[in-house]
Amino acid sequence: MAVVEQAHNVKILGSGHRTILLAHGFGTDQSVWKHLVPHLVEDYKVVMFDNIGAGTTNPDYFDFDRYANLEGYAYDVIGILEELRVSSCIYVGHSVSAMIGAIASVTRPDLFSKLVMISGSPRYLNDVDYFGGFEQEDLDQLFEGMESNFKAWCGGFAPLTVGGDMESVAVQEFSRTLFNMRPDIALSVLQTIFHSDVRHLLHHVTVPCHIIQSLKDMAVPVVVAEYLHQNLGGESIVEVMSTDGHLPQLSSPDVVVPVILRHIRCDITV
Repeated sequence: MAVVEQAHNVKILGSGHRTILLAHGFGTDQSVWKHLVPHLVEDYKVVMFDNIGAGTTNPDYFDFDRYANLEGYAYDVIGILEELRVSSCIYVGHSVSAMIGAIASVTRPDLFSKLVMISGSPRYLNDVDYFGGFEQEDLDQLFEGMESNFKAWCGGFAPLTVGGDMESVAVQEFSRTLFNMRPDIALSVLQTIFHSDVRHLLHHVTVPCHIIQSLKDMAVPVVVAEYLHQNLGGESIVEVMSTDGHLPQLSSPDVVVPVILRHIRCDITV
């Protein structure tokens, strides 16, 4: 197996003519797609991978400088597609990976036929005339909690993010993958995400974008989905689901999987 594939635990399922690349968000790994994948393998070639820094990857591969901004991850995505000789893919990105896909598509638009963005945000911090949902003080408290007791922090962050209690299977699943991360890497990744600002790049994204968002999401307010829709450079469409939480594909698969499938299969009609 080639170096990039091995480092990212690349898994390929199905044998369709069109390729789908599934990219997970912070604190999870490719297992977050377990409810979606069975619906795809008959019609598509499905490529899954783990972002470097995920608990399933070798921490030695995590370069704190490379991953101090989202471009490092975007180049990883391009590297995976090139190594697998994928000429064009439907990219499904959750959370930060929605923006990672957007960045990668600006560099190599030829590699992406469409981007399906689930719970994505170009900026988490509030700004003048922009509501991202967080103030700097909120983030400082978050990071301090991570540093002082990572296990306890995971126990609080998981139900808040998923939108459920600790009895919920989805919360337990997210707690598991979150706690699998090395604490210093988790802190670095989350700081990079929460301090990212991709707004200036949005008008350069010319690939069609399907924006999928939960009605209630502690990480991404609904207005952010509309902001993306208004500022992306190419065609885009927004669908707000009546779901609760930042990982709806894990917590509400019965609602979310049909929505994702519809956006994968249908092109935007203006």
